[in-house]
Amino acid sequence: MIELRKVSKTYGAAVAVDGLSLRIDSGEFVVLIGASGSGKSTTLKMINRLVEADRGEILFQGDDICRCRPEALRRRMGYAIQSTGLFPHWTVARNVATVPTLLGWPQARIGERVDELLQLLDLDPATYRERWPHQLSGGQQQRVGVARALAADPELLLMDEPFGALDPLTRQALQQALADIHRRSKKTIVMVTHDIDEALRLATRIVLMDRGRIVQAGTPMQMLAQPANGFVSDFMGRSDVGLKLLGLRQVTEIVRPGEQAGGSPLRADASLREALSAFVVQQTDRLPVVDDAGQPLGVVHFADLLARRG
Repeated sequence: MIELRKVSKTYGAAVAVDGLSLRIDSGEFVVLIGASGSGKSTTLKMINRLVEADRGEILFQGDDICRCRPEALRRRMGYAIQSTGLFPHWTVARNVATVPTLLGWPQARIGERVDELLQLLDLDPATYRERWPHQLSGGQQQRVGVARALAADPELLLMDEPFGALDPLTRQALQQALADIHRRSKKTIVMVTHDIDEALRLATRIVLMDRGRIVQAGTPMQMLAQPANGFVSDFMGRSDVGLKLLGLRQVTEIVRPGEQAGGSPLRADASLREALSAFVVQQTDRLPVVDDAGQPLGVVHFADLLARRG
């Protein structure tokens, strides 16, 4: 899907990206993390040529992106940013329809796609399609920004700190929506964030950068359980690595089928970290688990959770 081969970018004497090589396969959700100035956003922008690399090659579907017109390349790649970049004098529907309109889609097809994406992102089309950006909350604007990035069904979705300015509850809701989109569509996503918990929750693979280079790349579990060095351990968080590991596992791993218990039930897709919080809040050692339809699946025991803590 995407391959960066010894790619570098400098600004005067400052090195932003230094000989970076990375392959991203179709269907992956890769999250680039690192401190400010580590080169993660520059790397993302070089993929769609918002920033031109000084050296090296970037291949997209096997083709050198330098041989593609930037406009044509970007129409194959959805792009969502923190500020959303919505056109203030266009309605929600027209904003979402930006790229399909440029591609010459029939109006009926555009209308269907707009409504489909608004529903997917929990925005009722009848309510929101004719609203203006200033009439939306920050979270709603960000949902529209994601819908616009997905509108033409791009081969690749690039996201640069898309939820960084949102409150924690709104951010969590949008993370869940994005995770659902990735699970259903199997779309390739490359995302930049400084939020480690966000990276752990969403990524199939995390790439930790420092000073324009990759320090370590691996699955969330590998990054937590097998850090390459002290820098990785410190960045991922030494003090709460156990809690983070619980966040990567689901209650279905330890549910005991056929048992019953009282208390507020856990969802089947809840993490063991969420289960730990529920045990503390409800002050119990057994909790029921239900599926999406609310049907009982069994019971989780606090002792079993502790046995899987790392």
